[in-house]
Amino acid sequence: MNQKKFYINLYILIPLIYSGISIIGVILTFQLIVPSARSNSITTFSFFNLTMLIGLLTFFVSLLIIRIILKPLVQFVQKTQKLPIFKNYLLEKPEKIIEDVKEIEKVFENVANILSQVEAKELFPHVIGSSVSMRNVFTQILKVAPTDSTVLICGESGTGKELIAQSIYEHSARKGKPFVKINCVAIPEGLLESELFGHEKGSFTGALAQKKGKFEIADGGTVFLDEIGDMPLATQAKLLRVLQEKEFERVGGNVPIRVDARFIAATNKDLPKMIKEGLFREDLFFRINVFSINLPSLRERLEDIPLLANFFLAEFLKKVSLSPGALQLFIGYSWPGNIRELKNVLEQASVLAEKEIIDPRHLPDIIRRQGSITATLADTNRNIALDDRLIIMEKEMIINALKMTGGVQVKAANILGINQRSLWHRIKKLNINISTVKNLQ
Repeated sequence: MNQKKFYINLYILIPLIYSGISIIGVILTFQLIVPSARSNSITTFSFFNLTMLIGLLTFFVSLLIIRIILKPLVQFVQKTQKLPIFKNYLLEKPEKIIEDVKEIEKVFENVANILSQVEAKELFPHVIGSSVSMRNVFTQILKVAPTDSTVLICGESGTGKELIAQSIYEHSARKGKPFVKINCVAIPEGLLESELFGHEKGSFTGALAQKKGKFEIADGGTVFLDEIGDMPLATQAKLLRVLQEKEFERVGGNVPIRVDARFIAATNKDLPKMIKEGLFREDLFFRINVFSINLPSLRERLEDIPLLANFFLAEFLKKVSLSPGALQLFIGYSWPGNIRELKNVLEQASVLAEKEIIDPRHLPDIIRRQGSITATLADTNRNIALDDRLIIMEKEMIINALKMTGGVQVKAANILGINQRSLWHRIKKLNINISTVKNLQ
């Protein structure tokens, strides 16, 4: 026969225990004072004994509670410390973790960081990136994907806006239904309306048969309007009607066609600036900008460069790898062409590499010139403030120390002449990713 188990919430149990101790203290005090007052025999010694008794009782009960609560925590830390995935993040001496609340906070922060990276890889296997900025993007995708809200994806050219649109579609309720991609800049202006709305037979020269447009094909699914900032103003007005009323007519036709589709737009243009210049409709902007996702540039997610580089190198026919020196130059470069430029540079370097290693000499001159963070900032802004220069120097010193020690913070702190806690705070403040530094070995 199974015994029933009852569980009491700690928020109830702990206050009840301390309330019970207080009640016991009051009862014992009453039992001592009242008879003693009647017989006039109360003494300081009696009060001292009572105080010590209540104090010791409270102390041992508190110790018992702390042990009960912290025992699972210590066991958790000891188990995770043995897992290879956590070896670069957790403390070297987990048995001392209970001595400092800050260290407990650090462990759980690192565990949460690792778990969020694992979640990102599981939910978005086609998007390479585990940086904080990309995980923020993934969080936004998971929030907006189940809805039917129109999404505007903004980001520089080559940041992967189409992949993000694909991810929104794959996590939406419309997955499995049509996903129609339309590049607004690749289609000639004269053919764009025909591509979007379709046309009737004989509506213009060459219209030999009726044709369905992209919107009609996407009925029930999702439409991705890439580079919407390049759409002509006349077409923008017709697109606005589709977004508002969910209907349109084919070119040369007059029969309204209703469509149920979710719209995702993307642009690398500054749409508010284009509105002021009269190049983009303000009402259309507000209609597509229901939920916006801003993709970080590659220079804002440098810790993802080793992952992206390994991914692209694995795709090439010629199997090569990056040397530590080349990877360091990659991390220091500003990447105006973002991920697209990274892939092209890797492909070029793999062709030039005589052996199986890409060295700095195989990289373009501009990357070698801007190879270090300090050199890059000095070249682009020689009037940089003193405080900013000091921050850059501090970051480089810490990265170099971590590289020398294989990412072991205790040894790096000894090299820098600071304690481990100070180093940890500086790493957190400067947003230095330990795993990225280890990849530089």
